[in-house]
Amino acid sequence: MSKHTVLFELGCEELPPKSLKTLRDALHAETIKGLKDAGLAFDAIEAYAAPRRLALKIVNVDAAQADTQKRFDGPAVQAAYDAEGKPTKALEGFMRGQGITADQVSTFQAGKVEKVCFLKDVQGQSLDALLPQILQTALDNLPIAKRMRSAASRTEFVRPVKWVVLLKDNDVVDATIQDHKTSNVTYGHRFHAPEAITLANADAYLDALRAAKVVANFEERQAIIDQQVKALADEVNAIAIVPSDLRDEVTALVEWPVALRASFEERFLAVPQEALITTMQDNQKYFCLVNSDNKLQPYFITVSNIESKDPTQIIEGNEKVVRPRLSDAEFFFLQDQKQPLASRKEKLANMVFQAQLGTLWNKSERIAKLAVALAPITGATVTDAEKAALLAKCDLTSELVGEFPELQGIAGTYYARLEGENDEVAEALGEQYLPKFAGDVLPQTKTGTTIALADRLDTLTGIFGIGQAPTGSKDPFALRRSAIGILRLVTENNLDVSIEELIKLALAAYGDVLKDHDKTLADAVAFLEGRYRAKYEDQGVAVDVIQAVQALSPKSPLDFDKRVNAVNHFRALPEAAALAAANKRVANILAKEATPEGSVVEAKLLEDAEKALFAELQAITPVVEPLLAAKDYTEALSKLAALRAPIDAFFDGVMVMADDAELKANRLRLLAQLRGLFTSVADISVLQH
Repeated sequence: MSKHTVLFELGCEELPPKSLKTLRDALHAETIKGLKDAGLAFDAIEAYAAPRRLALKIVNVDAAQADTQKRFDGPAVQAAYDAEGKPTKALEGFMRGQGITADQVSTFQAGKVEKVCFLKDVQGQSLDALLPQILQTALDNLPIAKRMRSAASRTEFVRPVKWVVLLKDNDVVDATIQDHKTSNVTYGHRFHAPEAITLANADAYLDALRAAKVVANFEERQAIIDQQVKALADEVNAIAIVPSDLRDEVTALVEWPVALRASFEERFLAVPQEALITTMQDNQKYFCLVNSDNKLQPYFITVSNIESKDPTQIIEGNEKVVRPRLSDAEFFFLQDQKQPLASRKEKLANMVFQAQLGTLWNKSERIAKLAVALAPITGATVTDAEKAALLAKCDLTSELVGEFPELQGIAGTYYARLEGENDEVAEALGEQYLPKFAGDVLPQTKTGTTIALADRLDTLTGIFGIGQAPTGSKDPFALRRSAIGILRLVTENNLDVSIEELIKLALAAYGDVLKDHDKTLADAVAFLEGRYRAKYEDQGVAVDVIQAVQALSPKSPLDFDKRVNAVNHFRALPEAAALAAANKRVANILAKEATPEGSVVEAKLLEDAEKALFAELQAITPVVEPLLAAKDYTEALSKLAALRAPIDAFFDGVMVMADDAELKANRLRLLAQLRGLFTSVADISVLQH
């Protein structure tokens, strides 16, 4: 069968830049699905996207569907012919219905019965007949939140459609898509080459557009931008900040990228650089430049969609536009400094944190009380912890944070420094919000760790205390994320403290504000313990490893962490599978039988295998116990792996459920001793192999 190359292009008014890539990928996926459903094979589909177009090139696609045979079933052969072999009424009715004669009737075996049938040859439809509907369906299925109609057309799309190209090799496939007649005419760059371009064939597309100043391939355009931005940054010995979302958005805004470097006055560098970077990225779509120490430089890069004869005009235009934005940030920054951070507590006293839990100033006072109690655990100095806690929320009332909410904490750090606070206190103001998301960095200072812990514990305990625990769909205070933050802050800083102690300290800071301390304690502890699974699954730990540790309900996150790491290490040992199976067997036996009091009576050990196992246990226990006491669980489990051979030999040669009651009791004691050694780390009988 012959093969063809098809080109489809939908020309539109400028498509929404934030969703251009998504639209391209969805059109690609939907078209693949449509071709497969129609039974049309192809080698590849290349998808293109630029501000004014979405396009596909389908390489080596079948000219038509394969011819098939469709079977129409009739009555059983027995009922179709009479004794003389003539058609019965049933068969005649079937032939009439199908419009066929007796010589066109076939038979087939349906289970035990032979039936008559008609095998109709169905000719496959041509590519030309199928393509328009496949493409229209793909467009209809694109993920578009708001569709619009333009002019008199009733069809809808994300932006008004201006032209449609549909070529099969050199020929136009006649069709109407999105209310537009298909043709071989496309258009180049809106300003550089606005005139119509006639495409000679489907393969001419990319080159014809490139000649008309349009790079239709998204990735190619992105690579050009990357290269130009890097070259401009290198010239001033700087590094461009290129967030991936902004990079995609800029790529989606231009057909012919031309990067230009502009500058701003150095005086603006006195303003917190996060505010300047935010305003330049979000509002102007600029790439900012920093030096090797990550300090902002007085330059930015803009990507123009025009190759100007006088680029300085574009550069000056952008500098003129950015100046008022930077001036605003500077104004807010200077205004804020007229009022010391500590004096902002009056405003915090008027800002509600949560109706039943009071204002942000109430929260600040509780965090201060809690931070003082946590300081001995985190190693922070009490005075720093208390001071940082009382200043922590003050920048929320500042002009700068009012304009740039993502600067909460960061602004506080700048103002605290200007007011002469020490590094621990100043840094803690920005660090209190860390980690912000899974895998984010943790605070670097002890004071920051203390405030980050205190803030999360206060919110968690308070929300549980008023009975507003998160439900399946509602978690307005992001307690699930916050809980994992608490577990990370404790384990990664090696803080030896139980979850219960932490919640009790938070409850003490609340005092009478919360009524039922016991219930709150139980609920909050259960919630935090329930987050272990999410935390470790995120790190790629297998569920059965987590469950093996959860079976023991360790009280402290640090202890839990050490046990998880130990079981994870143990799981990779060659003896692990056999020991897990043996532990499961032991657990099952002990679950059915009450373990007799007392310890193993050596004189009552009869078989060699049980004597050998007992001897091994006696030898290994004094080695393992100090390791357990030192919480070196990894080493303890590695040592216990040596028990594999004697345990296997024991189960091969010893009958635990002996008829003699004393023998049986002694063997159960031996198994209980063995099980006790393993479960002092985790319940490894849970491990799946």
